[in-house]
Amino acid sequence: MDGFAGLSYEQVVREYGQTVASVCVMRLRSRADAEDCFQNVFLKLLRKSPNFCDESHLKAWLIRVAINECKNYLRDNRRTVSLDALSREPVVFDEEGSDLSWALMKLPDKYREALYLFYAERYTVAEISAILGKNQNTVKTLLRRGREKLREIYGEE
Repeated sequence: MDGFAGLSYEQVVREYGQTVASVCVMRLRSRADAEDCFQNVFLKLLRKSPNFCDESHLKAWLIRVAINECKNYLRDNRRTVSLDALSREPVVFDEEGSDLSWALMKLPDKYREALYLFYAERYTVAEISAILGKNQNTVKTLLRRGREKLREIYGEE
């Protein structure tokens, strides 16, 4: 199927499902809410069937749609989540990154998104700028300030 950069729908879900889930949990801080947004992202992919140049374009589209879905969800379902709930639901990037996910959950959204995309998804500043719709200098500032806040959380470098 050419519409998904040469991948079938099932392959896209297998290949990028964890990325979309991580973005949603990082943004919403709740697995249950993240599941709703996760499903909406892949439903939009299926319904709209956009054409993608390559897999990097597909991945960037999925992340952008996930961020927008989460923003819409938060706007439509204004609720607060306790920090106790956060500590029970960390997103684990990998064995070594589990502490990072816990710390990221304590950051404001703007820093969390930029740091997640930079470190977990390995996007460049230019790519993050395009995904978040922000100026590259703004992204650099978010990364710098986010790192500073992470240092405060960890109490070390």
